[in-house]
Amino acid sequence: MVIKVTSNVFNEGEHIPDRYACRGVNISPPLEWDDVDGTVKYAIICEDPDAPSGTWTHWVIFNLPSETTHLSEWIMEREEIDNGSKQGFNDFGTIGYRGPCPPDGTHRYYFKVYALDKEIELPARISKSELLKAMKSHIIDEGHLMGRYTR
Repeated sequence: MVIKVTSNVFNEGEHIPDRYACRGVNISPPLEWDDVDGTVKYAIICEDPDAPSGTWTHWVIFNLPSETTHLSEWIMEREEIDNGSKQGFNDFGTIGYRGPCPPDGTHRYYFKVYALDKEIELPARISKSELLKAMKSHIIDEGHLMGRYTR
Protein backbone atom coordinates (compact mmCIF):
# COMPACT_ATOMS: atom_id res chain seq x y z
CA MET A 1 0.00 0.00 0.00
CA VAL A 2 1.18 3.53 -0.73
CA ILE A 3 -0.12 6.57 1.11
CA LYS A 4 -1.99 8.92 -1.22
CA VAL A 5 -0.82 12.49 -0.55
CA THR A 6 -2.73 15.45 -1.98
CA SER A 7 -3.04 19.21 -1.71
CA ASN A 8 -5.91 21.49 -2.65
CA VAL A 9 -3.47 24.04 -4.12
CA PHE A 10 -1.58 21.84 -6.60
CA ASN A 11 -1.86 18.34 -8.04
CA GLU A 12 0.84 15.74 -8.67
CA GLY A 13 3.43 17.16 -11.08
CA GLU A 14 1.85 20.62 -11.23
CA HIS A 15 3.35 24.02 -10.50
CA ILE A 16 3.51 24.92 -6.80
CA PRO A 17 1.84 28.34 -6.38
CA ASP A 18 4.17 31.27 -5.59
CA ARG A 19 2.47 31.70 -2.19
CA TYR A 20 4.36 28.59 -1.00
CA ALA A 21 7.75 29.58 -2.42
CA CYS A 22 10.43 32.25 -2.00
CA ARG A 23 8.73 34.50 -4.55
CA GLY A 24 5.60 34.62 -2.37
CA VAL A 25 4.81 34.42 1.33
CA ASN A 26 6.98 31.26 1.61
CA ILE A 27 4.58 29.30 3.82
CA SER A 28 3.95 25.57 3.95
CA PRO A 29 1.16 24.36 1.65
CA PRO A 30 -1.90 22.48 2.89
CA LEU A 31 -1.46 18.70 2.67
CA GLU A 32 -3.78 15.73 3.12
CA TRP A 33 -3.01 12.02 3.22
CA ASP A 34 -4.63 8.63 3.71
CA ASP A 35 -5.14 7.30 7.21
CA VAL A 36 -2.96 4.22 7.71
CA ASP A 37 -4.09 1.55 10.19
CA GLY A 38 -1.58 0.88 12.94
CA THR A 39 0.08 4.28 12.67
CA VAL A 40 1.43 5.71 15.94
CA LYS A 41 2.95 8.87 14.41
CA TYR A 42 3.47 10.47 10.99
CA ALA A 43 6.50 12.31 9.65
CA ILE A 44 6.92 14.57 6.61
CA ILE A 45 10.05 15.47 4.69
CA CYS A 46 10.04 17.91 1.79
CA GLU A 47 13.06 17.86 -0.49
CA ASP A 48 14.36 19.01 -3.87
CA PRO A 49 16.41 16.30 -5.63
CA ASP A 50 17.33 18.70 -8.45
CA ALA A 51 19.39 21.13 -6.37
CA PRO A 52 22.89 21.78 -7.79
CA SER A 53 24.61 20.58 -4.60
CA GLY A 54 22.48 17.43 -4.31
CA THR A 55 19.15 16.79 -2.63
CA TRP A 56 18.11 19.88 -0.64
CA THR A 57 15.85 19.56 2.40
CA HIS A 58 13.04 22.11 2.71
CA TRP A 59 11.10 20.69 5.68
CA VAL A 60 11.41 18.13 8.46
CA ILE A 61 8.37 17.58 10.71
CA PHE A 62 7.74 14.49 12.81
CA ASN A 63 5.65 12.94 15.59
CA LEU A 64 2.42 14.12 14.00
CA PRO A 65 -0.38 12.37 15.96
CA SER A 66 -1.91 9.25 14.40
CA GLU A 67 -5.30 10.94 14.00
CA THR A 68 -3.72 13.71 11.90
CA THR A 69 -4.36 13.19 8.19
CA HIS A 70 -3.98 16.79 7.04
CA LEU A 71 -2.05 19.95 7.73
CA SER A 72 -3.41 23.41 7.05
CA GLU A 73 -1.19 25.87 5.24
CA TRP A 74 1.31 27.95 7.17
CA ILE A 75 2.68 25.67 9.85
CA MET A 76 4.59 28.13 12.00
CA GLU A 77 8.40 27.95 12.10
CA ARG A 78 8.58 26.68 15.66
CA GLU A 79 10.32 23.70 17.20
CA GLU A 80 7.00 22.29 18.42
CA ILE A 81 3.58 22.98 16.98
CA ASP A 82 0.18 22.92 18.70
CA ASN A 83 -0.51 19.21 18.09
CA GLY A 84 2.77 18.24 19.79
CA SER A 85 4.70 17.41 16.65
CA LYS A 86 8.26 18.65 16.27
CA GLN A 87 10.16 20.33 13.46
CA GLY A 88 13.75 19.86 12.48
CA PHE A 89 16.29 21.84 10.52
CA ASN A 90 15.97 22.39 6.79
CA ASP A 91 19.09 22.86 4.64
CA PHE A 92 18.71 26.65 4.89
CA GLY A 93 19.70 26.21 8.55
CA THR A 94 16.32 27.21 9.96
CA ILE A 95 13.50 25.39 11.74
CA GLY A 96 10.34 24.55 9.82
CA TYR A 97 9.36 24.98 6.20
CA ARG A 98 11.23 27.00 3.59
CA GLY A 99 9.69 26.79 0.15
CA PRO A 100 11.02 26.31 -3.36
CA CYS A 101 13.63 28.78 -4.56
CA PRO A 102 15.64 27.12 -7.33
CA PRO A 103 18.66 29.05 -8.65
CA ASP A 104 17.66 28.20 -12.23
CA GLY A 105 15.37 25.97 -14.24
CA THR A 106 12.45 23.93 -12.99
CA HIS A 107 12.94 21.74 -9.93
CA ARG A 108 10.82 18.95 -8.43
CA TYR A 109 9.71 19.13 -4.79
CA TYR A 110 8.64 15.95 -3.01
CA PHE A 111 6.41 16.13 0.05
CA LYS A 112 7.00 12.68 1.54
CA VAL A 113 4.65 11.36 4.23
CA TYR A 114 5.71 8.43 6.41
CA ALA A 115 3.41 6.36 8.65
CA LEU A 116 5.41 5.11 11.65
CA ASP A 117 4.78 2.36 14.19
CA LYS A 118 6.39 4.34 17.01
CA GLU A 119 7.08 7.83 18.27
CA ILE A 120 10.47 9.28 17.38
CA GLU A 121 12.26 9.82 20.69
CA LEU A 122 14.39 12.74 19.56
CA PRO A 123 14.19 16.46 20.28
CA ALA A 124 13.20 19.09 17.74
CA ARG A 125 16.01 20.65 15.70
CA ILE A 126 17.17 17.36 14.18
CA SER A 127 18.34 16.96 10.58
CA LYS A 128 16.69 14.92 7.85
CA SER A 129 19.42 12.28 8.15
CA GLU A 130 18.85 11.95 11.91
CA LEU A 131 15.12 11.51 11.33
CA LEU A 132 15.64 8.94 8.57
CA LYS A 133 17.99 6.97 10.82
CA ALA A 134 15.47 7.01 13.69
CA MET A 135 12.61 5.95 11.37
CA LYS A 136 14.52 3.05 9.84
CA SER A 137 12.59 -0.21 10.39
CA HIS A 138 9.60 1.73 11.80
CA ILE A 139 8.01 2.84 8.51
CA ILE A 140 4.64 1.14 8.00
CA ASP A 141 3.86 2.93 4.76
CA GLU A 142 4.85 6.03 2.81
CA GLY A 143 3.75 8.16 -0.08
CA HIS A 144 4.48 11.50 -1.68
CA LEU A 145 3.15 14.45 -3.61
CA MET A 146 5.49 16.02 -6.16
CA GLY A 147 5.15 19.60 -7.32
CA ARG A 148 7.34 21.64 -9.65
CA TYR A 149 8.62 25.17 -9.31
CA THR A 150 10.48 27.59 -11.58
CA ARG A 151 11.73 30.87 -10.14
